[in-house]
Amino acid sequence: MTAGSIARDTVFAATARVETRRDERTRWRMGKEAQALVLVSSVLLAYGLAVLYSASALVAMNENHGSAFYLVRQLTGAAAGVIAFALAAKLDAEKWHEWAWPLMLITIATMVLTLVLPDSIAPRINGSKRFLFGSSFQPSELGKLGVIVWVAMLVVRKGDSLRRLTKGLVPFLVVIGVLDVLAALEPDLSVSMLYTLLMALLLFIGGARMSHFVALAALAIPVLWHKIERLQYAVLRVSTFLDPGGAPAAVNYQLKQSLLAVGSGGAFGVGFGEGRQQAGFLPYPYSDFIASNIGEEWGFVGLAAITLAFALYAVLGFRIARKARSPFLQLVAVGLTFVTVLTAYLHVGVVIGLLPTTGLTLPFVSYGRSNLVLTMLFTGILVNIGSTKERVIGSGATDPSATPTLR
Repeated sequence: MTAGSIARDTVFAATARVETRRDERTRWRMGKEAQALVLVSSVLLAYGLAVLYSASALVAMNENHGSAFYLVRQLTGAAAGVIAFALAAKLDAEKWHEWAWPLMLITIATMVLTLVLPDSIAPRINGSKRFLFGSSFQPSELGKLGVIVWVAMLVVRKGDSLRRLTKGLVPFLVVIGVLDVLAALEPDLSVSMLYTLLMALLLFIGGARMSHFVALAALAIPVLWHKIERLQYAVLRVSTFLDPGGAPAAVNYQLKQSLLAVGSGGAFGVGFGEGRQQAGFLPYPYSDFIASNIGEEWGFVGLAAITLAFALYAVLGFRIARKARSPFLQLVAVGLTFVTVLTAYLHVGVVIGLLPTTGLTLPFVSYGRSNLVLTMLFTGILVNIGSTKERVIGSGATDPSATPTLR
């Protein structure tokens, strides 16, 4: 073999390696649960936009806007949500472990700014300061992700020491307690209690001792009740739930109108766009009480369908958690699934009178761009957790429709 032939063979081999690298890439392949979750979320989003338009059209016209005013604004949130979903689905969810502390600090900082900035930047809406930059950003919604990621990160890091009170639970109580106080000052007791519930759930799954929870609850309940008594609106909501007939008319008006809407819908509803409550009888029919519109226009069948859809979301989310790649991702998947489904069921429970009135919205359906973007982001993270990373070569590296050769 001559020196020239050896040189040619070397060049050909190097060229082949370059071509192989050029046709090779890494991608995420969605599992069956992740694919089904995308389908369920898409149906909920499309259905939610239709329900929102019906629930908000008359309200928008009464405010001297076009009938599609709220729908168009929600569509901008949906577009941003789709982008957030796509990015989260393609980003390795383990990255959130590194971002846990920055995310928590950003959440605390923005919630503080919401309280201290002037009304021109952090407006007071319906007596509460929950938004920044008009109504574009709600820091407490970001706090849900912050709590889930931060608690999951610290649970994994502490390991067996989680069963000790001082070194195990106290750091969680201090940091989440700060968020609870900030949310209560807005005031938003619903979100404050949701933060605490999320923390307790993830700590329980992570192996914290039940005796510590019982002791802390026994100490906290009297203090919390004393604080709640100072918030008159919270006391009135609880008393309305316990004794609807004895509550002042101005307090239980919203619940009565919601029950009228659901009751008038019967089994199959009065028809899409034919509901009466959004004509001004039911306050906030497009946000806090949008499930009332579903009950009126779509009837028992509509409410049952939305309930089953979120039940399916829960099943898929928890199956993804069971198959997650690491303990951290298991906790994150449980937390994201839990907060999305619990919020939905609390919302439905409120509009049919099973729970005291809260300010929790219906994910994918209620008006609110911050909530919609965060819900889509949650779903994208779940999809990534339910996906596997693979290296592909050949035509499949650039052609999604081709069956690639796996390395």
